[in-house]
Amino acid sequence: MPAIGAGTTQGRILQWLKQSGDTVKVGDILAEIETDKAVIELEAVDSGVLDRIHVAAGDTAVPVGDVIATMLAEGANQVQTPVPARAEEALESAPASASASASAPASASAPASAPASAPAPVSAPFAAEPPAHRLFASPSARRLARLMGVDLHTLAGSGPNGRIVRVDIEHAAEQRPAVDTKSAPATDSARPANPSASASLGTLTPHTPMRATIARRLVQSKQQIPHFYLTVDCRMDAMMAARESLNASAQASPDPVRYSLNDLLLLAVARAAARVADINAQWTDDGVLRHDQVDLSFAVALDSGLITPILRDADRKGLRELSAEVRQLTEQARAGRLRPEQYEGGSLTVSNLGMHGVKSFAAIINPPQSVILAAGAVTRQPVVDGDALAIGHVMSLTLSADHRVVDGAVGARFLKDVRHLLEHPIELIL
Repeated sequence: MPAIGAGTTQGRILQWLKQSGDTVKVGDILAEIETDKAVIELEAVDSGVLDRIHVAAGDTAVPVGDVIATMLAEGANQVQTPVPARAEEALESAPASASASASAPASASAPASAPASAPAPVSAPFAAEPPAHRLFASPSARRLARLMGVDLHTLAGSGPNGRIVRVDIEHAAEQRPAVDTKSAPATDSARPANPSASASLGTLTPHTPMRATIARRLVQSKQQIPHFYLTVDCRMDAMMAARESLNASAQASPDPVRYSLNDLLLLAVARAAARVADINAQWTDDGVLRHDQVDLSFAVALDSGLITPILRDADRKGLRELSAEVRQLTEQARAGRLRPEQYEGGSLTVSNLGMHGVKSFAAIINPPQSVILAAGAVTRQPVVDGDALAIGHVMSLTLSADHRVVDGAVGARFLKDVRHLLEHPIELIL
């Protein structure tokens, strides 16, 4: 099991794309592995033959460094490979069909009473193994199926070449008959251990690796980081007009694009972080680490939690380049295809809930970063223009900052710059 990303201690094998006896070339994808952040393709770094799979695909969590399969050099005879103790445990916990196929090579071994000089059998021990059914499903569909309790083996995929996709899971969940909990007789095991507990029982959904990691990191953040909060309101009338004009022009170009308010917000935050360099820093035991570049994380909501892809050198990018990268990273995140370097190591984060109608909120800092900016919805509100009242577009921004690194005045300067760029979009675009 490879170490995928900093802090990764285990992974789960979603599916094997190669089977025992298959010839493997450098660059072939052997399996899909799920970590607490994404689904990673395990790529072959050598050519040869996949001799034996020690850990079947399933929900077994495999520690980093444990043997999950063995390979032989091209042309080498296939011989039975001893299974490490931990791999044996994983096989025992796998489904019965996987256990039966895995035990076939063991039953072909020489009996204990055979003479020591007798040659080891090499009559293709894997010939007795039935070929495993390759279940093709997108990583996001697999995660959704686990969350919704849908058996992938019962589905016919509607995607290319019969691949199971998210819509197949959602359709299967909708067609599943509802459980009549009122008519189900109560059993002793279903009753709360504590008589004073509520008589209303719910459904316990086990934590996914991603949800467990989010919980651990956020508890760590609130317990160890002294948060403080600053809020400003930004007039967005000029920005709304600028975005409309930009999109009208961009749609008429040979390569049409459409810019979101989130694209413009990310660009403004990146430029402001470059101007107020003290905001682009983090706490360490030895001192305050000031970053040389603005690596801007932005929050993407997933069915199983939240992930923060990173725009590297965000302040050096133009709007078109930044917008294209945001779309690409968002698509990869929702498909579970981000590589560790695409979500590890950001210097500050933006979390935008405006598209959900949230007016304002305070976000929790993503350690080891020192700041996170929360953006609310753009709403029409009464505003003061000189001595007169008018109706304007307003967006609320709330900065959560680590007071060990960022002082109030530094946070205020940063917010002032972000607001200025949003209210004067010509400076942002040019």
